Amino acid sequence: MNTNEQDDVIEVTELRRVYGGDRRARGDFEAVRGITFSVGRGELFALLGTNGAGKTSTVELLEGLAPPAGGRVRVLGHDPYEERAAVRPRIGVMLQEGGFPSELTVAETVRMWAGCTSGARPTVQALEMVGLTRRSGVRVKQLSGGEKRRLDLALALLGRPEVLFLDEPTTGLDAEGRRDTWELVRELRDDGTTVVLTTHYLHEAEELADRLAILHEGHIAASGTPADVTASSPSRISFELPAGYFLGDLPPLAGLGVTDHETAGRTVRLRTNELQRTTTALLVWAQEKHIELRGLDVRSASLEEAFLRIARDAADRNVAGRNVADGVTAGRGTGVRERGTAA
Repeated sequence: MNTNEQDDVIEVTELRRVYGGDRRARGDFEAVRGITFSVGRGELFALLGTNGAGKTSTVELLEGLAPPAGGRVRVLGHDPYEERAAVRPRIGVMLQEGGFPSELTVAETVRMWAGCTSGARPTVQALEMVGLTRRSGVRVKQLSGGEKRRLDLALALLGRPEVLFLDEPTTGLDAEGRRDTWELVRELRDDGTTVVLTTHYLHEAEELADRLAILHEGHIAASGTPADVTASSPSRISFELPAGYFLGDLPPLAGLGVTDHETAGRTVRLRTNELQRTTTALLVWAQEKHIELRGLDVRSASLEEAFLRIARDAADRNVAGRNVADGVTAGRGTGVRERGTAA
């Protein structure tokens, strides 16, 4: 992250988005439910969440494609919807899917887009940045899915944006193309570009993001650096006990910081929030017993594990909340009926 300037270029406060003709009508869907976050200059911020969590709905509000139903959003100090003319020339947008004229060549498409872009990069430079130089004379309809994503990115970068929105930028790319895109995004961020990324590839967010937020049903369920978020989930240790040894022969697991364990045959799997202490204690025990812990595998929690746990916990809380609400409603209904019967 560029640390020369730490001012927030994106500020979101209690942001809401509702779909439906009459926002007061029953049945309208609230996709974004009062979220608050900020993104600093030169920072890469990732928005994660399951399908329907509110990622794209949020990004569209940041891009100024729709007004919020409530709350406040500012991009580069302006309301991106009401002051679109002040914001649009300074941002780049890569949508999930572009709509290119199929008969134009790659170079023709870039030149056409450049004609609508203030201060556009030269076509050759834009294509070189995304690795499409050799495909410049190819018609868009002949491009692979991954090549079309590269073209999407080239168009998003044409105006040398201060803020870049990337919606699933590496979908359809092979491993090499994904790595090349990551490197380009890092270079842009290091040069001071602020990047907002949505992705289903959690490893991508773990690799690129300075900070992230995990959305669940329109709420922010967790936020922070990738390390902060993964630290909330336990690490894992697994190994195979030698013949003649059993789980009860290990030192007391609770004293080692183990929060959960399971066995499968002679294989023991432990979860711990104190990875170093637990691992050290196990290795000291094994050395004292002069035994080998075969298949020893020690690893910190991944962002994917943290993401799945957070989503599961949020879903469980929502179910519990609905059950309580249903119980209260049922109780009230019973009371009314009882009073009616007594009358």
